[in-house]
Amino acid sequence: MALSNASISLRVLARLLSYPDAELRADLSDMQTALHADKNVLPARLAELDALMVTLKKGDALENEADYVEVFDRGRATSLHLFEHVHGDSRDRGPAMIDLAQTYEKAGLYLGPGEMPDYLPVVLEFVSTQPPKEARAFLGEMAHIFNAIFSALEQRQSAYASVLGALLELAGETAHAVKVVPDEPIDTAWEEPVVFDGCSSKGQAKPGQAQPIHFVKNEAINANAKAAAKQGVSL
Repeated sequence: MALSNASISLRVLARLLSYPDAELRADLSDMQTALHADKNVLPARLAELDALMVTLKKGDALENEADYVEVFDRGRATSLHLFEHVHGDSRDRGPAMIDLAQTYEKAGLYLGPGEMPDYLPVVLEFVSTQPPKEARAFLGEMAHIFNAIFSALEQRQSAYASVLGALLELAGETAHAVKVVPDEPIDTAWEEPVVFDGCSSKGQAKPGQAQPIHFVKNEAINANAKAAAKQGVSL
């Protein structure tokens, strides 16, 4: 399914990926109506999105908010910051951010305070303002990232996978499983290394290990001691 004029659907998907606070919950009925009226999302995927919106609207608000944080803020594999998947923590991430922000500005769009240009809801808001051909090309360049996030969400059995699936299909792509690189356990990622950690086999031992004491003869000290003894000087 190629992307036609799906700006409304893209904006709804962008909103669905934002934090499920009271403001979002108040908008869900209008979002659902708009998504159905737009008629750009495939019926099977639309049913999945309906189920997600019902959960967000009628489910326990605190549980939904906690689930969102657990899914999107506690691991790189499901991060909604796209450059996290491309550049990680490398120096290339900064220039890429600047280039993307400048792309928005050339289109007359400017980021609000605290907004990051690679945040997927922001990206979708931008794409929704572009002509269909340019929008599809823009999304197509990032399809591999969308598939990676989709697969990670599927692996976690998260209902949010339907949002990424719909996005891929709007871009004329097929949502399919790809290999997911396991996230590093959060305890390991935040663990501070032990200072020196027994860096030498003959020097410092690791904590809890016995440290042998070596006595080493020093000929220079012995010679000085003998010379001082002859002169009646004590050391």
